[in-house]
Amino acid sequence: MPSLRTALLQSSGRPGAVTENLKALDEAAARAADAGARLLVAPELFLTGYAIGDAVPELAEPAEGPGSAAIAEIAVRHGLAVLYGYPERDGERIFNASQLIGADGVRLANYRKTHLFGCFEQEWFTPGEQTVVQADLDGIRIGLLICYDVEFPENVRAHALAGTDLLLVPTAQMHPFQFVAESVVPVRAFESQMYVAYVNRTGPEGEFEFVGLSCLAGPDGVVRTRAGRGEELVIGEVDPEFLAASRAANPYLADRRPGLYGSLA
Repeated sequence: MPSLRTALLQSSGRPGAVTENLKALDEAAARAADAGARLLVAPELFLTGYAIGDAVPELAEPAEGPGSAAIAEIAVRHGLAVLYGYPERDGERIFNASQLIGADGVRLANYRKTHLFGCFEQEWFTPGEQTVVQADLDGIRIGLLICYDVEFPENVRAHALAGTDLLLVPTAQMHPFQFVAESVVPVRAFESQMYVAYVNRTGPEGEFEFVGLSCLAGPDGVVRTRAGRGEELVIGEVDPEFLAASRAANPYLADRRPGLYGSLA
């Protein structure tokens, strides 16, 4: 099975300006496709911006809303799948969500962040209740989490047990927590034997300072590609043959003793 070339868009776009952010995503998709990528991953709440305060209700939209339709057009035009973050409206509730759209424009998966970080998120968003959301892309099982979710090892292990090969984590990682991008994410990839694409915002935005450092970490704990602190598009390979070999050499899942872990729940 061939590798899945994956592009990571490290950018904050323009907070509050959906049209401008769609244009930036379109341009990134063109560059990613030219480089042979089959998947483009954008950061948390990329469609609208993260630090948008009381504009959250105004900019939130349903999963099948106009933003989704516009991104489906981008995916089809450039022939690659796109994962993006957005505020999802479902009736009176708003979720911090991410959505995966296939290269044919079909919506493949939608995930609602289960662990909300800080006062801003807890004020505006409802936590999701489904830990494992997956889709298949080019023979690879894709899983979705968002930012703070990946800092809970239980979330990542749940994906490992469900067969996730590549975990996509759009994020808004801010100062002074850059150690998550530098250290925690590669460890998560190793301990649960999967690839993890961690895709961050960058620079100042409202009260926040996003640290960049987006990365694609492999099941051996080695980072395949790493962005710096600024706007950047980086590309890495998700190799299913290497993943299978790594899982055989590091049998964490087979060696688990779940009967001993009951107290953790």
